[in-house]
Amino acid sequence: MKKVLLFLLLLHPQLSNAFPVSPKSLEEEKMAIVQRYLENFYNMPKSGDKIKRQKNSTHLVKKLKEMQKFFGLEETGQTDEETMEVMQMPRCGVPDAIEYKLTEGNPKWKRNEITYSIIDYTQDMSQADVDSALEKAIQIWSGPSLLKFTRIYEGEADIKISFVRGDHGDNSPFDGPNGILAHAFQPGQGIGGDVHFDEDETWTKDSRDYNLFLVAAHEFGHSLGLSHSTDPGALMFPTYSFSEPSTYVLPQDDIDGIQFLYGVSNNSVKPTGPTTPGTCDPQLTFDAITTLRGEIIIFKDKYFWRKHNQLPKPELHKISLFWPSLPSGIQAAYEDDEKDLVILFKGNQYWALSGYEIRPGFPRHISNFGFPRTVQAIDAAVSYSNYGKTYFFVKNQYWRYDNLRRAMDPGYPKNIADKFQGLQSSVDAVFQKDHYFYFFIGPIYHKFDLHAKRIVAVGRSNWLLNCR
Repeated sequence: MKKVLLFLLLLHPQLSNAFPVSPKSLEEEKMAIVQRYLENFYNMPKSGDKIKRQKNSTHLVKKLKEMQKFFGLEETGQTDEETMEVMQMPRCGVPDAIEYKLTEGNPKWKRNEITYSIIDYTQDMSQADVDSALEKAIQIWSGPSLLKFTRIYEGEADIKISFVRGDHGDNSPFDGPNGILAHAFQPGQGIGGDVHFDEDETWTKDSRDYNLFLVAAHEFGHSLGLSHSTDPGALMFPTYSFSEPSTYVLPQDDIDGIQFLYGVSNNSVKPTGPTTPGTCDPQLTFDAITTLRGEIIIFKDKYFWRKHNQLPKPELHKISLFWPSLPSGIQAAYEDDEKDLVILFKGNQYWALSGYEIRPGFPRHISNFGFPRTVQAIDAAVSYSNYGKTYFFVKNQYWRYDNLRRAMDPGYPKNIADKFQGLQSSVDAVFQKDHYFYFFIGPIYHKFDLHAKRIVAVGRSNWLLNCR
């Protein structure tokens, strides 16, 4: 959560001074952050001219629970660590609603041919790159719908785009670097449909800082009448996370919303987009599973679930929200307790995590573990710290690695079915708890007793996500 820590330092410049800050001052500043967030995004009223910052006031608790429900957090009504982390993530400046939604009152343009104009440019990118990013961002909404967009260079456009700082005359001032990145107005006359980007941010065409295409595509959704979605995989989810623009496909949640407003495209092939995995889908499969300092981390496509005994339910996040440089589709993962590391694999590369930070010098090649060149990917991995061994599963075989010697044990690979009787196919994911290996194959898990050397339970994979 490096960005969160950086943001905390930006919010508290006094921390860099030599004088200590009193706990009372820190608590007041924390409550000021909470108050501003709830005022901006959850219609939290001010108490006259003075901001009300009573930590346990009924209205504050109600608004905190509303925010926590939106983001899938435990609805404590308290300013716990998870809630504060979300509040400090860079995000859109438009208030939140519930699930993929239309703006209240369902405002929309009365025609399907929409014009846009660029009033001014950011200094961070060339004008050609800005033009390209904005055109791609607005056109992404035309593919699945009947909408057509045209840029105009004179006259009054429906959607006017500008880069501004601070108080820029629309009663929604920007807050400097990080925090609120941009905002847009619902369809309508005058300022309706317009999009404003905070010029205090650093705008880019890649993964550095804030990608203009991704933020613009989100804001154009507001310009067309969509509100925020509770689907963490949707473009209209309020917090920023990076996805590769060159391969970006509009998610199905957003497609459903824009088609509801403006109709389905006339194309013979109807466009579809990726869907966020359903936590309790009976056919749910996993890509990789590992433990991490008491948590269980479960990877699926570009997402992962965090499961911890202190959480009421598993939390679903985008991989890029925590690790922007990691690819989607992690194929194998395991925790090395002795080194306090988590090792992640995709293809012939691997990464090392220390807590939630990627260690420098990665990715590296899996040949460092002693795999021959014929092995180009690992299906699953698990470390059994009691014996200092790590097991790697590749198709219908497994390898055993000695953690102390940092070398493969002789005589491997061996057939999975010979060691783990009852497993007849390749393994998707595996993790260890107590003296059991939990193997996941398709939508089914197999609980293997390492002492009895047999399968003792079988069930649906989504059992791991507290599904019945």
